[in-house]
Amino acid sequence: MNNQKVTAEERKKDHVIQHLMNLGIFKINGKQLYQVPLEELIKEYKRHTN
Repeated sequence: MNNQKVTAEERKKDHVIQHLMNLGIFKINGKQLYQVPLEELIKEYKRHTN
């Protein structure tokens, strides 16, 4: 059951990363997107889409 949660979170993170890359964003605070926690990715996405 725990693996399903991790898988769903990873899919969500991949989805947000793809949207950020479509916006031309490849790094946040000097880190590659895959190194950034999901919450920070979501904040960055919202900042650029609002």
